[in-house]
Amino acid sequence: MKKGCLSEEIFEADSNEESHYKRRSFDGKARRISQDDKNTLFGRTSMLFNKKEKNLMKRIFIFLTCFIFLLGIISGCASMKTSKKQFSGINKKLEIRDFAGAISQIESSKDKFYKEKEKVLYYLDIGMLYHYNKEYKKSNEFLEKAEFAIEELYTKSISKAAVSLLLNDNAMDYSGEDYEDIYLNVFKALNYLELNKFDEAFVEIRRVNNKLSVLEDKHVKMAAQFNLSKDKKTEFKTGKSKFHNSALGRYLSLLLYRAEGKMDDARIDLQKIRDSWELQKHICDFEIPEMDNYLNRTDKARIDILSFVGKSPDKKAKTLYIHTEKDLIVIGTTKENPRGKQNLKTLDLINWKGVPKGYHFKFQLPYMDLRKSQVAKIKVFVDDKLELELESIESVENVALETYKVKEPLIYLKTITRSVVKGLLSEKAKGELEKQTGGGYLGLAARLATDVAVDATENADLRISRFFPAKVLIGEIEVEPGIHFIKIEYYSQKGTLLFVDDIGEKEISTSGLNLIESFYLD
Repeated sequence: MKKGCLSEEIFEADSNEESHYKRRSFDGKARRISQDDKNTLFGRTSMLFNKKEKNLMKRIFIFLTCFIFLLGIISGCASMKTSKKQFSGINKKLEIRDFAGAISQIESSKDKFYKEKEKVLYYLDIGMLYHYNKEYKKSNEFLEKAEFAIEELYTKSISKAAVSLLLNDNAMDYSGEDYEDIYLNVFKALNYLELNKFDEAFVEIRRVNNKLSVLEDKHVKMAAQFNLSKDKKTEFKTGKSKFHNSALGRYLSLLLYRAEGKMDDARIDLQKIRDSWELQKHICDFEIPEMDNYLNRTDKARIDILSFVGKSPDKKAKTLYIHTEKDLIVIGTTKENPRGKQNLKTLDLINWKGVPKGYHFKFQLPYMDLRKSQVAKIKVFVDDKLELELESIESVENVALETYKVKEPLIYLKTITRSVVKGLLSEKAKGELEKQTGGGYLGLAARLATDVAVDATENADLRISRFFPAKVLIGEIEVEPGIHFIKIEYYSQKGTLLFVDDIGEKEISTSGLNLIESFYLD
């Protein structure tokens, strides 16, 4: 080592009783140092090593914290992500009409996949399956619970809307889609009809109309509460829905009024059905069914066929991106160009006071995805004679899409608000962690933990009921009173016979209601 550098020190014991020491330097000269000098030297050396040890321990602590944090996210993010594992193989059970098996599968999944915050979802799923399994009393028990919980959760959500703005929807109670809240009353009415409770069925049909009259208002109230939040940067506004009249609800009401001889009321319902095609053309995007003879007097008995086909929409996630300019955010999606690079396509520009320039975040939004049905034609046979083909009266899937439009802008803006706030906070946190760790692998681990934490809490809420139908078809046949054998056949677009619903022998009378329900959910 060169002269002038920090020297290696050699200490030798001296015969002096004062316990002095010699220090021999690299220049070969020896000199005495006192005990105080020795203590000072050792003290400085100890401080040097203590500082290094503290830094090392601090870095190890940060690393372990990030590691444990990541493990916590991995194990805990299930509550922030929609699970669909409980439905594995259930479509096959529906196809072979093993509704008891489907009920058993859902019930066994309750504790694992239907938490308290998914109770509405459980009630809807199990309630619909009990209906298909012809256990009408049990079906109504669960659908009643679903309706009560939806109303209760809406009331709670209004009171907590402002403070819940930054919460992911997956972490909150599922309070049902609007179309679910509407059609559960239709199936409750059908359950009551099967139980010969006409008055109760009427009540359920009226609830359909009542809910439609306040559909937009309840989301307007929610938007008003969001606008009270301190994190709000731009005005929350609801979308619009033109679904104000359910042709299916009016059809059932018409049949009930006609069965009771209240023809004037039945005539009003028939006119309301026709109005649906005038005022809701994009929802009723099919030919209006022939119903001119429904109110005509006849000495014959009437058989009314009501058929449900397909499955209501599923929810899927789409990923969008946020790019920030000063006081402005740009919402876009990416698409690969012919050169293999991703191009950003601008979808929206939103004034966002206070946001700095140069940040990039991604987020997910849910959207409704139609589940295609194979059924293209339904034929009804009475006593082995083809009587008619059923006609569409309502598209449940179209109603689902239309009613979702009302709250979709709220979901959109709420998700963006949450993503921007969390994104800016995470960038600030990553900067602080970079300083604390000194960069390197520890800095990478810290940044990764932060990014994973943000991503884990930004999954789209894909919860939705699985067992409502997609479409509803009707038909009416006049026959002589008595016992008749009824069969309903379902065909594909290519004319392939998909399923035969052998209703069997039914006694058809001129009084009361001869309503026969059939369904094929594929």
